[in-house]
Amino acid sequence: MITVSNLAIQFGKKPLFQDVDLKFTSGNCYGVIGANGAGKSTFLKLISGELDATRGTISMGPGERLSVLKQNHYEFDECTVLDTVLMGYKELWDNMKQKEVLYSKADFTEEDGNLAAKLEDEFGHMGGWTAESDAANLLSGLGIKEDIHYQLMKDLSGKEKVRVLLAQALFGNPDNLLLDEPTNDLDLETVLWLENYLANFENTVIVVSHDRHFLDNVCTDIVDIDFGKIRAFSGNYTFWYESSQLAARQQANANKKAEEKRKELQEFIQRFSANVAKSKQTTSRKKMLDKLKIDEIEPSTRRYPGIIFQQERPCGDRVLTVEGLSYEVDGEVLFKNVEFNIEKGDKVVFLGKNNRATTTFFKIINGELEPTAGKFEWGVTITPAYLPMDNTEFFQKEENLVEWLSKFSSDTSESFLRGYLGRMLFSGDDLLKNAQVLSGGEKMRCMISRMMLQNPNLLILDHPTNHLDMESIQAFNNNMIAYPGQILMASHDHEFIESVCSRVIDLTPDGAIDKYMDFEEYLTDDKIHELRMSKYNS
Repeated sequence: MITVSNLAIQFGKKPLFQDVDLKFTSGNCYGVIGANGAGKSTFLKLISGELDATRGTISMGPGERLSVLKQNHYEFDECTVLDTVLMGYKELWDNMKQKEVLYSKADFTEEDGNLAAKLEDEFGHMGGWTAESDAANLLSGLGIKEDIHYQLMKDLSGKEKVRVLLAQALFGNPDNLLLDEPTNDLDLETVLWLENYLANFENTVIVVSHDRHFLDNVCTDIVDIDFGKIRAFSGNYTFWYESSQLAARQQANANKKAEEKRKELQEFIQRFSANVAKSKQTTSRKKMLDKLKIDEIEPSTRRYPGIIFQQERPCGDRVLTVEGLSYEVDGEVLFKNVEFNIEKGDKVVFLGKNNRATTTFFKIINGELEPTAGKFEWGVTITPAYLPMDNTEFFQKEENLVEWLSKFSSDTSESFLRGYLGRMLFSGDDLLKNAQVLSGGEKMRCMISRMMLQNPNLLILDHPTNHLDMESIQAFNNNMIAYPGQILMASHDHEFIESVCSRVIDLTPDGAIDKYMDFEEYLTDDKIHELRMSKYNS
């Protein structure tokens, strides 16, 4: 349990947040949300002790242990993978090191023997006898194979390090667990593993994440940083989002009577409760709405960009034909003999063994790469717009945002371009920013503006939610659901895929697996899993 009392922090003269009183209890998972700059990571750093508060206290229950997902990927470079995980339980690791020193002494005394006996007793109580196997099981669950458990961390890739550090945070069943963006760089299968792990975790979890599906599947409560305050709400992210949107609509309807508003909120809660009961969540320990007070529901101050794609013309019956398409680089087959037809109205998620396969495929159909073998052909009515995963080449010149966008528009009047940029929340001095120094999220919003100008009837989206904040992701997702054209997409955002796509095409070294089905069903179907493994290992 973690208790926060009268907490405040400020940088300079302006407080980031203040008067925070919260209690995080065992058996619950709290998802921390807020606009960029609201203070999500700062809040976690205050709880972990990495930052000092301006005012107030943070305390844990007597003897409780806190574990934090490390963000420094180089901190353990000279340690083995297994040792790095074991270090996550500091008391156990210190015990092991102290025993090593004792047992290596040439003049082992009776006093040393008494100390060793005490250490061995503590070691057993901390689960030391199964520690290495427990650590190995965590690593395996996170996709770190046994043959690298004894390698040095410096020899691992960045994505492998992320998984090891996550295993380190989870190791030893900590009483309180802080996770800042734990799903970054995890593939979909590993995210599912982590969801199941946390759903069955019996202690306290506080997590910051932009992955809405992850928050929905693991969170019992949402901690919202808004209005310069931090407040906790029962329920998962979707409940918080939908209820805040309902409150905003009610606030805008000044003529609606108070009793009508209350009735609408009560009906909303009842409807949501019924949906939760039917979901995959482990609701036996998640009494999400029992303690909710209707008065707690209020609109958010967040701003959502106006992402609206319109087709200049609808497409004909022929969209895209792919025949025998293959690509191999440096002896590695990314995909081979891929064949399919994209039909009118298709919204497709593309999967691969890694991002290279899907990104390479998108570059090929966008005319940026030549395939090793095979061919593809677009229908004559298709007007595609492409959102690449790496947009570095688009931001090489020193120019402001209006100048940047004008290169992609037939109408170069400043008022027209300012209107488009305004939809993406750029206004005032923002428009004079140097395009080269934009943040990753700002660059993505510029790229989306560029695509909207094309009025496409087919979108190619390579990881469209990368670098975007929760508000931009939600707005993008909502428009993709309503978009009448075709979508070809690769993403790690489960909710984005599940809500938009009705077809899955898996690019493998042995052809494509092509299924018209829900993404969740595709991931959890045992027969499809066996087929995928056989094709990837062929």
